[in-house]
Amino acid sequence: MPVRPVWFALDLDGQIVGARGLCDHFDPRRYQVTHPNEDLVREGFAAFGRGDLDALQSQFFAEDIRWHFPGRSPFGGDFEGVAEVIGWLGRSFEASDGTIRLELHDVVANDEHAVALFTARAERAGKHLEDNTVQVAHIRGGKETEVWFYPADLYATDEFWS
Repeated sequence: MPVRPVWFALDLDGQIVGARGLCDHFDPRRYQVTHPNEDLVREGFAAFGRGDLDALQSQFFAEDIRWHFPGRSPFGGDFEGVAEVIGWLGRSFEASDGTIRLELHDVVANDEHAVALFTARAERAGKHLEDNTVQVAHIRGGKETEVWFYPADLYATDEFWS
């Protein structure tokens, strides 16, 4: 009787499996590595959640960042430079009495851009904001250089911040 070779391998969890078992159990989604720009945006959202404006200024935003927030409220407009953007973020904390919270749902990123999907929640002067928002960031050199916001309900967002 001829001897048949036995094929085995270590799977990615270090378990010995036959060649067929290796293919049957491999799920490439388990071993994906996030893009560095995805990590940058996720860590930036975490810093905002902690109220760490110093980290945002020094680690996440370029000195010449451009920030675009739509609408006609006092928060709407185009803001240039890290000082203006940090001032804008500080005003959002103050105007909401510190209640502003961003629930990050997902981030998709490549070498130049990151898109974040989140829900913004805040309260101020008896008003309540809950809005799904898309943030698009242009990233260069490991920092955000330009950011655009697209609230799902611009009218409600304008009303809240006015």
